Parts: sequence; C-alpha cells; structure tokens
Amino acid sequence: MRIEEVRAVPGLSGFFFDDQRAIKDGATQRGFAYDGQPVTDGFERVREAGECLIVELELADGSVVTGDCAAVQYSGAGGRDPLFRADEYRPVVEGTVADTLRGRDATLFRENAETLEAIDPERSGGDRLHTAVRYGVSQALLNAAARARGQTPTAVLAAAYDTTPATSPVPVFGQSGDERRTNAEKMLIKGVPVLPHGLFNSVEKVGEDGKGLREYLAWLSDRAGELGPENYAPRFHVDVYGILGKVFGPPYDRTEVTDYFETLREAAAPYPLQVEGPMDAGGRTEQIEQMAELREGLRSAGVDVDIVADEWCNTFEDVQAFVDAGAADVVQVKTPDLGGVQRSAEAVLYCDGTDTRAYLGGTCNETVTSARACAHVALATDAAQVLAKPGMGFDEGFMVVTNEMRRALARQRGGRQEVQADD
Repeated sequence: MRIEEVRAVPGLSGFFFDDQRAIKDGATQRGFAYDGQPVTDGFERVREAGECLIVELELADGSVVTGDCAAVQYSGAGGRDPLFRADEYRPVVEGTVADTLRGRDATLFRENAETLEAIDPERSGGDRLHTAVRYGVSQALLNAAARARGQTPTAVLAAAYDTTPATSPVPVFGQSGDERRTNAEKMLIKGVPVLPHGLFNSVEKVGEDGKGLREYLAWLSDRAGELGPENYAPRFHVDVYGILGKVFGPPYDRTEVTDYFETLREAAAPYPLQVEGPMDAGGRTEQIEQMAELREGLRSAGVDVDIVADEWCNTFEDVQAFVDAGAADVVQVKTPDLGGVQRSAEAVLYCDGTDTRAYLGGTCNETVTSARACAHVALATDAAQVLAKPGMGFDEGFMVVTNEMRRALARQRGGRQEVQADD
C-alpha cells in the first residue's frame, strides 16, 4: 500500500512553551504567567501557548493516518532545536517532505523513517529538518505501516529492530507540575509506578540548602504509605532542572554534596529515589564530566540515589555519549528531541547490556497522538519507564499512555499480532 498524499494542519499541543533560561535567571511566576523578559531566541514571552503541526498521510485505500509534530516545553534550551512554530514548518512538510514520501510503500516503516532523516539539508530550508518535524512525520509513518500491515505499531517496531516486546505495561512515570502535592496524591491513589516529577525548577522551590526538596520527599513517603494501594512499591523520581548545581556548585563528589543526597534518600525511604538533572553545566562535555563525578561520588559514599541525565542529553549521539561515559544511572530519551520515533527506539536499545537504564520520556507539551506512538516504542523496546503525557494535569496523560499499552497488549495476547519480519 502506497502513500498517496501528505497534508499538514497547525494545531495545539498539551501545554506551553517556557523560556527555561529566563526562569533560571529569575523570571518570577505571577498566576500562571511569568513576569520578566524572554532571553531565548524566538520567544516573545517567557511563557507562550504550545502548538503542534498535525501531519496526515493518505494511503492508497483512502485511509488517513496521523502524527503530530511537537516540541518540548523548554524549547531552545540545553542544546535543543529552536522554538517550533507550526506555520513556519507547514510549507516544509507539504513541500519537501511530501515530495520525498509520496508514492513510497507504507509498509516499510524503518526505510521510510530513515529516508525522512536523510532529506538533503538544502531541500529542507538550509538546515536539517527540525526535530519536531521528524518526530511528527515519523509517527505518521509508523501508523501507516501498522495500518498497511494489519499490526499494532508495537509489532511494526519489534519487527524493524528484532526485539521481543514487553508482555506487561511498562512502568508509567507521572509528572505533577507545580501542583506537586495535589497531583502526587492523585498518583498515589491510582498506584502510579514512578512519581511525581515535582517541577523543582527554581532555587525557591528547592529551598535554602535544598531543604524544601528534602521536606517534600519526606511528605511524599508518608503519603505513599497512607494513600497507596496494598503492596504498593513505587519509585520516586524528582526533576530539579539543574538547580542543585546552583545550590551547591562543583565539585560534586565532595562530602557536602553526597551528605545532602543521603538526606534525600533518608527522606524518601523506604522507596527508591532517582534525581533528574542535578546540574546544568552549560555543555555536553562538561555535563558528562560533572554527572560522572557526582555518580562516582555517590557510589563511593554508599549513597543509594540514582541520577538521571536530561540537560544536554538530547540526540541519539548524546545518549550514546552519556551511556559510554557511565555518567548516569538513567538516561531520559526525550522523544521530541531525537527526531524520528525510530531514533528513540534505537536510543533505548543502546542501553541494553549496560548499567544505565532507559527512561522513554518526552514532554508535557506533546499531544495524544504523539503520546500513543511513544507507548508503542516503550513496549517494543521494553524501556525501564515511560512518561505519562501530554499535559500537566497528570490524570489525562496517565490514562492515554496506560490505555494505549493495555490495548496493544490485549491484541498481542489475543493472537492477532504475530510479529512479521520487514520486507
């Protein structure tokens, strides 16, 4: 079955674009907006409405499949592609991308996705296609292959990468947004496997000498015992957006730092703890060095807290570099930043056989369509955890990702989903 037509429609994403540099530099939140001037190229305000570009592929049988071009909340930060504007890239999708894909065999997902990645930079406006464009179009290509082959996207990916898919849902990671107590309690009641994210993106939220984060983890541990279902054994995961680097500063293997992480472990006990983005060193090489220093310092001190790479770990090559250097216990595969969804699958699989686990992440600023595609990537690669998305309300994203995995697994158990080798 062939791809007959490619269309693009500007749409809305599940959250907002935020100028992370401006927030770290002191932009203050007033209500839902931020006071202060943006500092990252492309931003007109510190917080702007999120947007996406809906991609439609029409197949030879008249059916239409979709994918959504979406970019992370903190676009333009930490080495990422610039702020994504749907209107700017619509002509690229309906022009260069459409010309490349029209007439291709829809069943050949991996080949089509790799063709998309390899589009001549001069034909895509003088630079490589924006990660958001590759992300959205590849979702549509995955759904097209599933439609044409009569399979789930999980089965298509498993065939493309010769994997054995997960046989049960991948642990879902809920993110709370600024409603870090109310939403955490929702997660506990629902028995979410990994929680709560916390959105500790300022020194004020982390607290003087990190006291606020420590107190929050102690509260969370208490509430987990009170609200969680029977035999509930969650993993705590908090994102500090590099702020601990502002609180303590390098070197990160010194006693003051490791002692602080030990207090975090004690506060979270008896639940395991992982801390995402402890510092932002300003570049990949420096980030890897400082993350590795912290990881080794924690190991030497016997502090059982895992650290998660996020800042400066954006592309497939970045994931490789962090894993090869042993710079993290967990790497976030930030799906929109890698481009095509096949690159996210490859990044998760790169962690196999290492002592680094793969967290298939992304952003609250995605869409239902992109979140559903990522659920299949998680199943096909058996990732360590997968993000509940889109949005910051938690419930909706948890429902979308969980239900998509359960649907795929039900079809697999029903015997209708034999994984076929790619042609």
